[in-house]
Formats: sequence, C-alpha cells, structure tokens
Amino acid sequence: MALKSQEIRNLAPEELKAKYNTLLQDLFNFNQQARIGKLEKPDKIRQTKKDVARILTVLREKDIKI
Repeated sequence: MALKSQEIRNLAPEELKAKYNTLLQDLFNFNQQARIGKLEKPDKIRQTKKDVARILTVLREKDIKI
C-alpha cells in the first residue's frame, strides 16, 4: 500500500524513523525474493523505494523546518 504524503507529514519524527526502518527491511526482503524468483508483485520494490524517498523528504523538511 502506498503511503500518502499527507499521512507521512502527520507522523512524528520518531514514527517516521520507525517506518523508514521497516520499509528498508521490506525492501531488502523484496530484493531477496526477486533474486530467487519468488516475488509475486515486482512493483512492490518500486513502490517501497518511493515510500522511502517520501519519508526521507519529510524528515529533511522537518529538520530544516520548512
């Protein structure tokens, strides 16, 4: 499930960091499954990468206080 930008912006920085770590672990698992040919939905990798980028963007915005 894709994360919406507004949902991400409403989370606290601690929650964002926890979500980021979870998504990185998911991405690692998806890549492992893709290598052995057992990944059912290859678009999960792309979507997870985009979610990670969204989280990093929001964390950076909050760090700069834009």
